[in-house]
Amino acid sequence: MKKIIASFLSLSLLAVSCQFINLTQTPTPPPTEIPSDSWDDRSIFKGGLVPSAQPILDELPGASVYHIEFNIGSDMLHITGSEEVRYTNTEETSLNDVRFRLFPNILGGEMTVSNLTVSGEKNRPSYDLNDSLMIVPFAEPLQAGESAIVKMDFDIVVPDNVNLNYGVQAYYDDVLAFAHGYPMIAVYDDEGWNAEIPPQSGDVTYADMSFFIVKVTAPEGVTLVGSGREVNRALNGNRQTVTYEAGPVRDFYLAASPEYEVFTKESNGVTLRFYTRDFLQDGAEYALDVAARSIEVYNQRYAPYPYTELDFVSTPTLALGIEYPGMIAITEGAVVPNDTYLEATVAHEIGHQWFYNLVGNDQLDDPWLDESLTQFVTLQYFTDEYGESGNQGFRQDLEGRWAYINNAKIPVGLPVAEYTDAEYSGIVYGRGALFFEALREQIGQDAFDTFIKDYTETNAWDIATPEKLKAAAEEHCSCDLTSIFEEWIY
Repeated sequence: MKKIIASFLSLSLLAVSCQFINLTQTPTPPPTEIPSDSWDDRSIFKGGLVPSAQPILDELPGASVYHIEFNIGSDMLHITGSEEVRYTNTEETSLNDVRFRLFPNILGGEMTVSNLTVSGEKNRPSYDLNDSLMIVPFAEPLQAGESAIVKMDFDIVVPDNVNLNYGVQAYYDDVLAFAHGYPMIAVYDDEGWNAEIPPQSGDVTYADMSFFIVKVTAPEGVTLVGSGREVNRALNGNRQTVTYEAGPVRDFYLAASPEYEVFTKESNGVTLRFYTRDFLQDGAEYALDVAARSIEVYNQRYAPYPYTELDFVSTPTLALGIEYPGMIAITEGAVVPNDTYLEATVAHEIGHQWFYNLVGNDQLDDPWLDESLTQFVTLQYFTDEYGESGNQGFRQDLEGRWAYINNAKIPVGLPVAEYTDAEYSGIVYGRGALFFEALREQIGQDAFDTFIKDYTETNAWDIATPEKLKAAAEEHCSCDLTSIFEEWIY
């Protein structure tokens, strides 16, 4: 995700002819009937998935379902809303509570929750982790397979600066970047409820697949961009209301700006859009070219991209790029045509659509499973696109990151919190990607290619672990890989 900086030498770039459509407003889609009574009606989500991914709608029986409303104030800094979510206990044990992350409280803003009920009964939560964790007790333990409806209202004050966590949540320079802006259910796994205050250098979320229907009301002159697919739009005086469906996804992201125009490209059944200021059109169109080529490479090597849309937004983020499900934020200063930094950023962030979203992981405890692998995926893109020169160019960046910390043999598999900033870049973004090259060399090209494809398909829509990755590699090489994992990972 963050700090994906390509410092390698400029590469000869392929010229790709395409047609772009410059739209000042997102086309209004035909109205879609939105399920209101049945939590199990997933018909609305079918249109957002490519045909090969649509069978997942008959699976994931315990996935949470969020119905969210955001009301964005005229100053773009004050947001009120409501959330109703069905949570199902998919564990093998009963649960005494369900826990929500209130990320605005540690991202420089403020979130307060009111009118909380569980299955219609008033509820009094407790708070922890600087009010970023809301613990909602059940009147009676929620048994395995049982569900509860949690409903609440909330008020948010958005930061007016980008000082914390790269500005993932801020209204700055006429752009609202609104990541993780709703009470998000934490992951329950073999460690119990996963919740901590994340380090500034890494990702903040670890999430299961969920389904979202989100209604956003905002000033009429603002262009809204949300995760998933827009399914309805209405005007009411000087206010607009746009409804999105997204699912299965791990998060919901929203961006908005009165300055956005949109540039669109169709590629292999996927609509690619870049929302940015009009004078950045050339850079946006170049990014969409790279996006189309990246998706083609990753479709062949890993699994088909599952959604019918992929949106880019330029924001004032201090990272070059940040991934969200079906959406990517690119820092405005990087939207430069024929630029290798932009190419590497786009290829990397698109790689996260496979490794972070489609195949999930604990991004705080096992960041290498998405960041190191996605750096390797980016190396694969440059190799497939440009041959040996492309491989050497990006490999030079990976080696340079590791060399910056004197090629220290620090394990790749540590939690984010156990690295310094320099170590996180050098080990997770540098040495970690080189581990996958070493693994490929040890087990052979054919075994590696079938392993990584099988790993992706087997863990799609689920949570992967280091143990799952190692077991998959060993299955395809019929060998014991303990020594190489001990040398690089553990």
